Amino acid sequence: MSHLQYYAYEKFGVRQREVVGYSQAVRVGDRIEVAGQGGWDPDTGVFEKEINAQIDLAFSNVDLALKDAGGKGWEQVFRINSYHLPLNREAEEAMVRNLKKWMPNHQPLWTCIGVARLAEDDMRVEIEVSAHDPEGAATAKTSK
Repeated sequence: MSHLQYYAYEKFGVRQREVVGYSQAVRVGDRIEVAGQGGWDPDTGVFEKEINAQIDLAFSNVDLALKDAGGKGWEQVFRINSYHLPLNREAEEAMVRNLKKWMPNHQPLWTCIGVARLAEDDMRVEIEVSAHDPEGAATAKTSK
């Protein structure tokens, strides 16, 4: 779908696009859809081992992907899907802590799912989001 604008943030995002063949985000009209972000270092792709640190980094990586696509970040997110290995109380508490930190002024839709496996051996969380960005969409159209 060449008419859509795809984005891959620097370093690990670009590496994933080139090696694996996917983008970190796409603009669809006034929406930004962000591919599942994990608890990796955005420069090196190395995963944190501890679940709280992975979830914190995954939230930070979502913010990075949104801003790389011209959005404002978490304040525009209206839907979250999170995938966990394992889905336990510690993971849920880390998610809630980050939801409150990154979105103190609104409560988006959230679907939280436990899974048997994620894309990488060290991956324990993956967070994908949908964001509404009408101002950024207008800017993106005029900058083409």
